[in-house]
Amino acid sequence: MGRTKPKKKAHSKATVPPIQHATPSNAPLIPSLLEKAQSLIVQCDYELALRFIRRILEQAPSNAEAKEMLGVALLETGEVEGAKEAFQSLLSPDPKSVSPPSAHLYLAQLSDDDPRLALQHYGAAVNILMGQLKGKDRALDDAGGNDEVEIKSNIVRALVGQVEIWMDPSYDLCFEPEAEKTCEDLLASALQTDTNNPEALQALASVRMSQQRPDDAKQCLEQAWTAWKDLEADDPKLPPIPNRLALVRLFLELALYTPALLVLHGIMSSDDQDVEAWYLEGWCFFLMSEQAQEKGGTLDELTWQELAKDSRDCLETCQVLHRNQEHPDQPLLEHVKELITKLDAMGIASSPLEDGNDDEGGEWESVDGSEDEDGDVEME
Repeated sequence: MGRTKPKKKAHSKATVPPIQHATPSNAPLIPSLLEKAQSLIVQCDYELALRFIRRILEQAPSNAEAKEMLGVALLETGEVEGAKEAFQSLLSPDPKSVSPPSAHLYLAQLSDDDPRLALQHYGAAVNILMGQLKGKDRALDDAGGNDEVEIKSNIVRALVGQVEIWMDPSYDLCFEPEAEKTCEDLLASALQTDTNNPEALQALASVRMSQQRPDDAKQCLEQAWTAWKDLEADDPKLPPIPNRLALVRLFLELALYTPALLVLHGIMSSDDQDVEAWYLEGWCFFLMSEQAQEKGGTLDELTWQELAKDSRDCLETCQVLHRNQEHPDQPLLEHVKELITKLDAMGIASSPLEDGNDDEGGEWESVDGSEDEDGDVEME
């Protein structure tokens, strides 16, 4: 499989829980202002969206939909504390009153400094969503926007979020005696809610890896990938890029290089400026090159030198994008530099620069300028 050929960058859009609809006030302009603000958030124009949202809240200070959009827009503009306040304002102090589950989901993600508080918010969201799923609390969304599939997806997301907290080595929770059983129970609940859910299966694979059960992990990953691998790039059922990158990391841990590359090609067809995607592709080719050397010099009819060359090209592209984007992940950059040093020691030099290509990631060409029919570089 050849190196991915960059295409035009697609603007990434924030993945946020669905906005809960609230009954608008009597002000005639509010419905149109809400629609405009939501449209601006989808377009990632958060500064302008804030102007519309604040106009709504001037007329209707208790409008729940506007409060939630305020939190989203503030979060995306870096005003984390303001976002927390906005989401917190959606939680009712009355235990008999049901709060929007999305507010709990946001607050859980914003409570990374307090894992137990995050678990409480995730748990609250699950309880509310389960009530909606059973038809008890659908008054939160009279418009019907929260259909069964969406509710199930959010339940799974909240349950998996709890698993990730329990497994995170940066928290003490992973050392608790009940950690393993808690994760098993949460994932069982997730798969009971939505059988064959890719996100739940991927999380279960991570648990199986931690349990030193690689064969079971492979089975989970294959099942998860099968659910969406044939979807078109614009299909809404396709997992978000961060989820797909996490899947690639698991594939690499299990030496499943072909599916890792296929997933990466799909990611880069949407955004060829993703730093982590270039890093993982470079790492994948590096590992394949090592495996080729162990097997006599070739792997899948490719020499270890060809694989190492592709690795270097990807890693150097990653290094350029990391610098240009001022990417915050320094450990990733250090690993990139470490791998390039190893490639230097192996005698693998940089590819010559082609005229017309620049540091921003122009189109890849082979030395003779040839491309295969699907747009990927031919590997000789």
